[in-house]
Amino acid sequence: MGARNIIVDADACPVKTEIEEAGRQFGVQVVLVASFDHRMKENPGVKVVQVDRSDQSVDLYIANQIKSGDILVTQDFGLAALGLAKGSYCLTNRGQEYTDSSIDFLLDRRHTSAKMRRSGKHSKGPKPFTDEDRKYFLHGLTKLLKKLQEIEIE
Repeated sequence: MGARNIIVDADACPVKTEIEEAGRQFGVQVVLVASFDHRMKENPGVKVVQVDRSDQSVDLYIANQIKSGDILVTQDFGLAALGLAKGSYCLTNRGQEYTDSSIDFLLDRRHTSAKMRRSGKHSKGPKPFTDEDRKYFLHGLTKLLKKLQEIEIE
């Protein structure tokens, strides 16, 4: 079965344009979920859902709406873990696919980093987002959509 929806944790997502492009190309509904602090407009094939600005509102909305077969785009490891548990496909904003085997490592690394920050140690943040990252993301999403389309045809 092909993807039902591409659901996007859209507050800080740098690849919304690429997601909309891929969604149109494959005929898949895109759902951008963000707080009211972010202004977004609906386009053909793109639904915008805006929630209140409290800390976890976007994550809670997505966790309650995502279904098996959907594609979730998020940088949030915890949200990705919930998506995987519900049978969705999950991608980072840089195009890497979260898997059951990688999510445990990522959650453990996040926990370890949080402990280090609480003890006063700070690490570097993520590297700046580049045009190459944008291309890699679009390639990863397109590859996943093609795979799901092929599964549907079989």
